[in-house]
Amino acid sequence: MLTCPKCHQSIKAEAISCPYCNFTLKAFGHPGIPVSQAVENEYLCSDCIYHLDDSCNFPKRPYAKSCTLYNNQSLEDKESKSYPKTKFNLVKSIRIWCDRNKGLLIIVALIIVSVFLALQ
Repeated sequence: MLTCPKCHQSIKAEAISCPYCNFTLKAFGHPGIPVSQAVENEYLCSDCIYHLDDSCNFPKRPYAKSCTLYNNQSLEDKESKSYPKTKFNLVKSIRIWCDRNKGLLIIVALIIVSVFLALQ
């Protein structure tokens, strides 16, 4: 169970709007599109990653109170620090590519063998 950000009542996780105050929780009535809502006297754009890198084209920018694309910069920083960077491994990448493209490799091998036999 979640709580409504406006009236703080318990609501179902799949609720599209709050049954108590009719506050919109999901965009366009679709349960898969969450809507981020700003606190009363603040705007979402102040700490949104898309506003900070100037890639946002939302018409209400920089005074948006609700947004479907909102991505908090501080959460992004925490997530990037939690995952360690891995080194690029060429042999592993080639092995993965070969596993994914076995059919193509078999066809290329057959073509090479047939060309070799035709030249003999």
